[in-house]
Amino acid sequence: MPDAVVIGAGPNGLVAANVLADAGWSVHVLEEQPEPGGAVRHDRGVAPDFVNDLFSSFYPLAAASPVLAALRLHEHGLRWSHAPSVVAHPLTDGSCAVLDRQLDATAESLDAFAPGDGAAWRRLHDLWQRLEPDLMSALFTPFPPVRATARLAFRLRAAGGLRTARSLLLPVRRMGEEEFRGEGGRLLLAGNALHADLAPESAGSAGFGWLMAMLGQTHGFPVPVGGSGALTRALTDRLRSRGGQVRCGQRVERIVVRGGRAVGVRTAGGETVPASRAVLADVSVPALYGQMVPAEHLPAQLMADLKRFQWDFATFKVDWALDGPVPWRAEQATRAGTVHLADGVDELTRFAAQIAMREVPDRPFLLFGQMTTSDATRSPRGTESAWAYTHIPHDIRADAGDEGITGQWNAKEQELMADRMERQVERFAPGFRSLIRARRVLAPPTLQSLDGNLVGGAINGGTTALHQQLFFRPLPGTGRPETPVPGLYLASSGAHPGGGVHGAPGANAARAALRRHLPPGRAGLQRLLARRDRTGAPG
Repeated sequence: MPDAVVIGAGPNGLVAANVLADAGWSVHVLEEQPEPGGAVRHDRGVAPDFVNDLFSSFYPLAAASPVLAALRLHEHGLRWSHAPSVVAHPLTDGSCAVLDRQLDATAESLDAFAPGDGAAWRRLHDLWQRLEPDLMSALFTPFPPVRATARLAFRLRAAGGLRTARSLLLPVRRMGEEEFRGEGGRLLLAGNALHADLAPESAGSAGFGWLMAMLGQTHGFPVPVGGSGALTRALTDRLRSRGGQVRCGQRVERIVVRGGRAVGVRTAGGETVPASRAVLADVSVPALYGQMVPAEHLPAQLMADLKRFQWDFATFKVDWALDGPVPWRAEQATRAGTVHLADGVDELTRFAAQIAMREVPDRPFLLFGQMTTSDATRSPRGTESAWAYTHIPHDIRADAGDEGITGQWNAKEQELMADRMERQVERFAPGFRSLIRARRVLAPPTLQSLDGNLVGGAINGGTTALHQQLFFRPLPGTGRPETPVPGLYLASSGAHPGGGVHGAPGANAARAALRRHLPPGRAGLQRLLARRDRTGAPG
């Protein structure tokens, strides 16, 4: 009988299993898909000589994560690669805002839009340098992060106090207007905010856009050499070297609850896998509560709150094998790993408003990935492995593009949406479509079929909006990994601090399980675990 069963071999599940294995626990990881990785996998399904990431590709949060740093994955083969520039946001007139790991290069790019905007960016970066250590600690530890929050509050007072807090809680449109005279800095902040489901007018979108931009400024948007699955391979190799098991093709249908406590799981094949100490679930919140755990084992208030749970936007993705580099009108975009495609902040607002009205956007905002630019191993020299994704409503009521897309996502609708995305790329890179050797379309149902946590193509485990963060994530008053069922822990991006590949939800769940089983009088070990919670250090 293993000490723990982990449901799901996504990055959070694998991190949780590694933390438990490091503490000497025996761990079995059960994964529904035929391979581990969740949303961190790659293949050669577009063209044989091209590596394409199926889901996520760029990992600034992984680069900044003390959780992943403590696992020393480089000892298990993980290597990172960077594009020459981090993010480019070109406009149709040929101008381009560039986020570069060299602060001077970013500032110079923004000064080209309006003299003095480079200095404004430096001020935002100075604020980041003051707040980063304690902000990251607060993000990557269980809620409430008491010590980290106290230190962060002290640093925040020194950095402007309420005025700084006000700026970070602003809509990103307003922050851009207050900080920058030109559009370049505004584009970098607003485009990064829309990596999540935060419109330019959403409260708190300024803080998220600033966080993502400053992660890129400091750590870049790195990619694993060889494909995103290299990160998964390092996590699984590390786990197996410590005796952990990963079993794929094992869909868990039910948490076994006996005597009011989680004691194992039951698979779709009828197998019961016991767990002597804990069950950790790297699954979506709605899948856990009321499906895997029957409602009779859960408080009525939790089930009532679950009806108000909000997903983040749905996602539509296209992968390409290109016969040459993308012919960007703005030359600066050729060097960026990530390219944001919207012709100004107003077009971003228009895009988000159409989603809010449940319309398929006619000019979709695209996040475009140039993977060979970021990692030369992804395709033959002179070619480009590329992708783009955009957000769409879950419940589609109309098509702003007047092509009749209804959300059925049959073959015709998938082709119509993929063509629309390619036309958006053509606005900024005339001749793009002539380079396409092959493409693959991943509509919301396809994404969900490849990873059950991506419900309707939602990639963040639930909305990033303020009403479902901190002690509201995933539901009011449930900001910690412990669940109402003793022995069961939520280890997915549905838990604080949410989406992104950083491992914090998995690590937090594992540490909560370890604390529950500390022998009496083990004060030294308790202090060690508390230190890990604060810093992610291995002790």
